[in-house]
Parts: sequence; structure tokens; C-alpha cells
Amino acid sequence: MSDTILVIDDEMDMLENCSRILKNLGCECITASNGEEAIKIVREKLPDLIITDLKMPGKSGLELLKEIKGENPDGIVVLFTAFATIESAVDAVKSGAFDYLQKPFTADQLKITVERALTQKRLAEENKNLKKQLYDHFKFDNIIGQSQKIKDVLDMVRRVSKTESNILLLGESGTGKELIARSIHANSERAGMPFVPVDCASLPENLLESELFGHEKGSFTGAHASRQGMFETANGGTIFLDEIGELTPNLQAKLLRVLQERQVRRVGGRNLIDIDIRVISATNKDLEGAIKEKEFREDLFFRLNVISITLPPLRERIDDIPLLCNFFIKNDQVAGKKHIKEISQAAIEILKKYSWPGNIRELQNVIERGVSLSDGGYITANDLPDNIKAQGHLPQSLIPAQADFVKGEQGLSFKDAKKEWLSSFEKDYLIELLKKNSNNITKAAEKAGIPRMTIYRMMKKYNLKVD
Repeated sequence: MSDTILVIDDEMDMLENCSRILKNLGCECITASNGEEAIKIVREKLPDLIITDLKMPGKSGLELLKEIKGENPDGIVVLFTAFATIESAVDAVKSGAFDYLQKPFTADQLKITVERALTQKRLAEENKNLKKQLYDHFKFDNIIGQSQKIKDVLDMVRRVSKTESNILLLGESGTGKELIARSIHANSERAGMPFVPVDCASLPENLLESELFGHEKGSFTGAHASRQGMFETANGGTIFLDEIGELTPNLQAKLLRVLQERQVRRVGGRNLIDIDIRVISATNKDLEGAIKEKEFREDLFFRLNVISITLPPLRERIDDIPLLCNFFIKNDQVAGKKHIKEISQAAIEILKKYSWPGNIRELQNVIERGVSLSDGGYITANDLPDNIKAQGHLPQSLIPAQADFVKGEQGLSFKDAKKEWLSSFEKDYLIELLKKNSNNITKAAEKAGIPRMTIYRMMKKYNLKVD
């Protein structure tokens, strides 16, 4: 669809010339000869761009600008002005006009200004859409889990998101602390401003200091130009300090001053720079224990820990594992590789028995691996890593008695013994599954959570036949 442009001027020649030039650009041009007529059009049509003369009988261009901006703050307005009123045009730009054109102007000047204004509008719309996508992605409904522990976390997150308090997120690695931090930001009053994550454990002290606070040109070897730090970048928004427990005593002292004064001084600089930020920090360390060991400042801890939220490890919310598995399977980055529908119940039972030292991040990697290895429409127990199958063994109700022969087998390696056990399990499980479902392949497949073709392949593999 072409862009719609409204041109307002009390001179008919000007309206006709502008209309002709804009139509040659492929735009739809609407004209109005006074402010009252223009306001009606704006309310009915909502043009992509408005171009108005500054001096007109009745309602002036400046009055029109203020009225348009009052009704539609995102509206883009360009002014026509004669030489004698350029000062007024500059004032109008300060009041929200995008630009002004001095009369008389050429067709090329009008085209350039219009193209710039429409590009600005498209960029603003893209930015608005990206912010909406950010909110949609990190809204609370997208945090997966139905266990009571995760519900308690989400309840706390909802309550603190609208506050300005600093927040300390506690929990093991891989529990989703950055996801929670982004959700807090996306649902706060600062959602339209930057969210800046900083990994405090990934850089040595001197580089991290420059990264956080910025530096002035020549302040150290390699500082060829001045650079603002992450605190300045996050101004107006949220800074997320991950692994805060890894800060050195020197950086702890400097961070404390920033939090107290709401000002930063660049490395090698003299001037203090005001900042308006919210601080969300995270750690998997016991900071209270670190305080007792004199490894972490108590006054900094109190500044960071206005509100604390502890994220539960995955082993304490195993009822959420099926939900998380299916979410990761349907995730575009994973599901785009193969047509995988879900994960079998046998595989779920194994995953529930595993201790998950890497928490949700480890589970995501396991599911991505399962998708890559699966040769059917489902992830099965055979698609899981060996260490998880070894620790997260099947419940006794699913283990065939015939597998006991493995215990007494002396000549097999662990790998061969496991292969024999799995083969025995598959065969006995399949026989029992078919028996319980009266040899109905479709019902058996639904009960096991695997495709019918997998049943047929297993029957062929073990030379099983049914009536």
C-alpha cells in the first residue's frame, strides 16, 4: 500500500504542485486549504505524513501541529515556511515537527524531505513492534511451569515488576535468572528503555571496570577513543549484573558508590555523569556466607538485596519437566530441524529421575539432542544421553524381569551389557504393551506415546507377529 500524505496550504498552486510531485513518488496525496478541514481529515484518515504551511488564515501551522500531536503523539509533521518565519519554524521543530522546508523549494528538496520523514515513520513503527514482541516474548504467560514453587516465583515477579526497587535473583546456574530479569524489565515502567546484561564473571577486573563505567581517550593503553560504559548505555532502563558475587573488592566499592550517588565516573575521567537506572543482579553464590568470609561487602549486599527472589532448581520442580520438554520441542530453533511431535512417557520417566545439575539449560540441550537423533516422530528413551539413562533409570514397573541376566553376565563390557539390557527391555515392553491393548497397533502406539511405524519397526526387529 502507498503512503498517504496530507498537504495543507491556503495557496491552491502550492497544493497542486505538491500533489503532482508526491503522486510521482507513488504516494496518495490529500489536500486541505485550512486547519479546520485538515483536522477532520486527520481524524478520519490518519495520514502517514502531514505537511502544512506555517502561516495560514485562521488556525496557524503551529496551532495545527500542537493539536495533531495532542491527538496522535506519533504523527509526523513537516512545515512549509517563508524566509521571514524560519525562526518560528525552528521553534516548531522543537515542539515536535519533524522538519521544515523553506519556500520556495524544488521538487527534489520536497522528495528528499518526504523520503526522510517516511523512513523515520517506518523505523518508529519497527521499533514499536520490536518492543511489543519483546513484551510478548517475556510476558509472564511465557514462563513455563505449573509447580507451586514456580507459581510462587511468578507471583513475586508480578508484584515487583512495577516497583523501582533493586532486585537480587538467587539460584543455581541454568535456572533462568536472566529470563526472569528480562521479564521484570519487560513488564515494568522502563520497558521501552534499554535492558543491558553484563556478565561479571567473564572479564578480568580492568576490562570489566571499563565495560561497566566507560573510559576516556588515553586513560590506558589501547583507549584510542572515549567510550561510554554499560551504566550509561542502560540510562533510563535496567542493568542486569549477572554473577555479581564474582566482583573484586575494588569493583564492589565502585559499584556501591554508583548505587548510592546514581552517578558514574569514566575510567580516566573527572566529570560525574548522572544516570537513572534500575539494577537487577543475580548470583549462584551464597553472598551471606561470602560476607562472613570478608569476600563481599555487606553494605553493597543491602543495596542490591532490596527484594530477593530465589529460583528453584529443576530437581525441585520435576512436574514441570513434561511442559518444558514440549515447549523446547515446539521451539522454532529446534522444531525446524525435524517433524517431532512430543516426547514418550518412558523418556519423561527417565528425565524425572535425573538430578539436573545444569537445570533448565541442560534440559534444553538434551531435548535438542533428542530431536536431532530421533528417527521417528517422537523422542524416545533411546534418544537420551547415556549419563541420564544411567542415573534416571526406569521405574521398576517398566523394567522387564528378564533383564536380570545382565547382573550375572561377567564377559560383557558396560556398553555391551547396556545394549543387551535395552534390547531386552524393548522386546518385553512391546510384548506387554501389545497384550494390554489386545494387539491393536493404533491403541498401543497411543498408549506408549510413539508412532505406529515405530511399533511396526520394533515388531520386525524382534520378529513379533500379531493376529
